[in-house]
Amino acid sequence: MSNIDLVQLLSGSVAQGASDLHLTAAAPPLVRLNGELIPLMENPLGGDVCRDMIFGVLTDSQRARLEQEWELDFALQVDGVGRFRGNAHYSRGALEAAFRYIPHDIPDLSTLGHRPSIFQICEMQRGLVLVTGITGSGKSTTLAAMIKYISERRAGVIVTIEDPIEFVFPNARSIIKQREVGSDTHSFAEALRHALRQDPDVIFVGELRDPETVSAAVTAAETGHLVLGTLHTIDAPKAIDRIVDAFPAEQQPQIIAQLANALHAIVSQRLILAEEGGRRVLASEILVANTAVKSTIRERRWEQIVGLLEIGAKDGMHTFDDSLADLYKNRLISKEEAMANARDKSLFEEIGREQPEKKRGFFS
Repeated sequence: MSNIDLVQLLSGSVAQGASDLHLTAAAPPLVRLNGELIPLMENPLGGDVCRDMIFGVLTDSQRARLEQEWELDFALQVDGVGRFRGNAHYSRGALEAAFRYIPHDIPDLSTLGHRPSIFQICEMQRGLVLVTGITGSGKSTTLAAMIKYISERRAGVIVTIEDPIEFVFPNARSIIKQREVGSDTHSFAEALRHALRQDPDVIFVGELRDPETVSAAVTAAETGHLVLGTLHTIDAPKAIDRIVDAFPAEQQPQIIAQLANALHAIVSQRLILAEEGGRRVLASEILVANTAVKSTIRERRWEQIVGLLEIGAKDGMHTFDDSLADLYKNRLISKEEAMANARDKSLFEEIGREQPEKKRGFFS
């Protein structure tokens, strides 16, 4: 086992098409392939071997932060293999890590499987746009593709605030300033406040993880910027609930009023196992903050949002059930997968099916 190094494991995971590599003490190295965990080898990693491999790719400052805070998010560039987002952490006293592969080439937005309204969202000049989904649902890929699309069509300044920097963007018509928490700035919230003095047209926030960051992002959107951000929620209605519940009760009326003014759209997504196996396809939901949605947010009638999604097609909205129905009718996913992810499972009891589409999405 001492002859196995991290570069070999990362290279092996990429060669198999895996999204993640897990290093766990007393377990073999595991990769996540199409949502399933698969061992790269039979023998388990010893705690010392696991620790040495992780420390071997960290800088002195990163090691110091890890030893002080016991957690570390970092980016890793491996020559000849690719770029990875890493997280090092302790479990029962043993140092372990997870690595997410970041493709070198940023995909075109048109290849991901989103509906055309995603392009209309990218054309907006101002407002808050959230991309939500669980871990591993492709949020980072969608946002990278959106930033690429915007930068190629709009002359302006795009500021990204990330922890860590994942996709590396070349300048196009826009110039792109990528700032990493921990090395370029102290926090998301502090970077957001200073970003407003950097003449930005578009601001991307890697994660809206605390009330201070949410408040700064909403304020930036209110002041005439296009702000893109991510949340870990399963659908569009839950995203609104998550934002408001992050604040104490006495501050919620203010954030509700600000959110109703600033929100432009919420893009939620999931990756669903394809019927043919061996790949996953994108299912999505888009909420556009039209007048009815804004009124519903202000009056805290969030239980009505799903209904507004269902009748909002003319504004570019659709539900997960709409997306799942299209995937099922085109024989891209099974009825079981559709029903497992649907709000209204009865929708799939008698729905017809068509011939499969020939195109394959980026996530395949």
